[in-house]
Amino acid sequence: MDFFKKLFSGSAKPSSSLFTFTVKCNRCGEAIEGHVNLSNDLSAEYEDDREVFFVRKVLMGSGHCFQQIEVEMKFDANKQLIEKEILGGKFVE
Repeated sequence: MDFFKKLFSGSAKPSSSLFTFTVKCNRCGEAIEGHVNLSNDLSAEYEDDREVFFVRKVLMGSGHCFQQIEVEMKFDANKQLIEKEILGGKFVE
């Protein structure tokens, strides 16, 4: 029984392995928050004899606009953002 208590009663602690970003939809102007789990979402790629990590996310607003916003990001070996591209929106800094 203690196993299930521990399994289902975890606390929501902010994770340092979470990269958060905000985009703004080109069609309706809604600000949408996106997240990248740096421990699970990244795929390794090799460019010019160095390892980089890649992620692609597709975001959509809360319901009044169904525009899809595509975000592609690259991170270095230390999981620091080195490149980002967006289609259908713009990044909010």
